[in-house]
Amino acid sequence: MATKLKEQAQKAAKAVANRPASLRKLADNGGELHGPSPNPATNLVIADIVLRTGTTLARRAMERGVLGGSYSSRKAKSILRGRTVGETLLHGALARVALSSIPGAIVVGGALVAKTLYDRSRARQARWEGAADLREMAQDGAED
Repeated sequence: MATKLKEQAQKAAKAVANRPASLRKLADNGGELHGPSPNPATNLVIADIVLRTGTTLARRAMERGVLGGSYSSRKAKSILRGRTVGETLLHGALARVALSSIPGAIVVGGALVAKTLYDRSRARQARWEGAADLREMAQDGAED
C-alpha cells in the first residue's frame, strides 16, 4: 500500500515537473500569436470588449431575475431603466472598492450585512419603503 502511494506520488511529481516545460514550449512557438489579430494589443481590446459585454448581459439578466419574482418583466425593465446615474455610479464604485482589496471587501460586505440585518429588523416598513422606491423608479423609467 505504501509503495503504491509512493509510486503515485512520484508520477504526480513527474507530471508537475514536466508541465512547465510543455507550457514554455507552447508559449515560445516562434512568435505565433493566438487570437483573431496578429496584433496582441488588438487581441487584448477584443477580449476586454467581449468580457465586459458578457458581464453586462449577465448582470442585467440577474437584476431582471431578482425583480422577476415580485414584478412582471415589463415592470422590472421599467424599474431598472428608472435608476439614476448617481445610483449606478455609486453601485459601480462600491463594487470596485470591494474588488480592489480585502479590507474594501470586508467594509462593503460588512455594510451590506448590516443593512440587511437592519432591514430585517423592520421588515414591514422596509418592504413598504422598497416598494415605494421601485414604484418611483418605474415611473421615472416610463417617462423616457
